[in-house]
Amino acid sequence: MALFKKRKVALALGGGSARGFANIGVLKVLEKNKVPINLFIGSSIGSLIAAAYSLGMTTEELEKYALAFKIQDITDVTVPRLAVMKGEKLARTVEKLTDQKTFENCRIPIAVTATDIQTGEELLFTSGDLQKIIRASCSWPGFFPPVKIDGRYLSDGGIRNSVPVKWAKKLGGTFTIAVKLGFSPQNIKADNIFKMMIQSIQIMGEELDKYQSMQANIIIEPDLEKINQTDFDKASDIIAKGEIAAEREIPKIKKLLRI
Repeated sequence: MALFKKRKVALALGGGSARGFANIGVLKVLEKNKVPINLFIGSSIGSLIAAAYSLGMTTEELEKYALAFKIQDITDVTVPRLAVMKGEKLARTVEKLTDQKTFENCRIPIAVTATDIQTGEELLFTSGDLQKIIRASCSWPGFFPPVKIDGRYLSDGGIRNSVPVKWAKKLGGTFTIAVKLGFSPQNIKADNIFKMMIQSIQIMGEELDKYQSMQANIIIEPDLEKINQTDFDKASDIIAKGEIAAEREIPKIKKLLRI
């Protein structure tokens, strides 16, 4: 894990399933304003978007993909043993967006977080099988099965790092921009397993999210209060909210970075 010697601007992209599409809006605004990004730290869907962008997908292509995306693209229900989904469709989605490329192909260095579901240990990857590592980082326990890597069973990076700011600093990032997508517990009718699982994620993650994002120099926080993790059909609105939140922070970013 090589440390960067010079000043590096790190962008920490958090997870949140459909809410993660806000990361695309943030990238659009940072790109438009020529904010330099020297390092990506991604957790869950944030790792997938960071990798796709770093491997050459434009923000326009990412937005087009998000607008066409349906929840059926990642759902393949199975008889539960380790999870309610097989995870095969998720694997294909990751492969499609990363084009079977590697960490070494990334034009901007990327690091991906994951969690050892057996020990609770948080892990950071800057090399290895990019597709498997991203799939692990996107695999929330109960929904998708853990991914076996080097003898360990790995799950969603957001379990321990909903906003992976601290890793940016450990990798030498001297100025960190965090995209805080947040959690939003809803007043729900507890009438099926999926609602119960999603609600539990919201409740657990709300406090963790606040604590981790505080360590960043800049926090970009889209207004996603009424957006659930499964609202993939609201991609246009979610991306727009990411843009609005990023535009709000641009004057401060430019002042601090002197650009």
